[in-house]
Amino acid sequence: MREQILSVLEDNPAYGHRRVALALGIGKKRVRRVMKRFGIKPTKRKQHLRKRRDERNPPAIYQNHIKGLFPIVPDITYVGDFTYIKYKEGYMYLATFMDLFTREIEGWSVSSKHTKELVLDALLSAFESTGYKLPKVVHTDQGSEYNCKGYTDFAKYLGITISMSKKASPWENGYQESFYSNFKTDLGLEFDRFNSIGELVEAIHQ
Repeated sequence: MREQILSVLEDNPAYGHRRVALALGIGKKRVRRVMKRFGIKPTKRKQHLRKRRDERNPPAIYQNHIKGLFPIVPDITYVGDFTYIKYKEGYMYLATFMDLFTREIEGWSVSSKHTKELVLDALLSAFESTGYKLPKVVHTDQGSEYNCKGYTDFAKYLGITISMSKKASPWENGYQESFYSNFKTDLGLEFDRFNSIGELVEAIHQ
């Protein structure tokens, strides 16, 4: 059992006992017991992208509409954000939208630039994956990509309520912050191991 667990963690170093159990198709209590006995722990990563350019911008006019909100059905509330992935001599940017009820990523997009097109492509991807079931609320931070007229006008046109975290309050979008921390650990800390952008995007998709 110890060797089986280590084999799973070799490919997925951030997996805790629950996801290891799912990968092996056995009980999580059994996996947790073996991991504790042999001192086997998943890799954890603590790193956060500070959007310094946005810190100098004035506060957005949009309020936080999801504070204290706990959806009981899917396709009602999305939370969105983007992160950077250092690759070779530059960066790639990943934007995602998560369903707050299911905690699943419904839409995502990758680009070499963090622009409104990056986040709009991710939002459109979410609509496509859900059969165009439009959410009632979409929550993000106050980044210029989300606060620009192109993004806000599109959301308003679709009848979506725009929600934003208070300025310099990343914990108000902790769902995405937590996802990206685990995601990058799952993807692997050495992104330069990919031989091409195509390989990197394929790994992100997986």
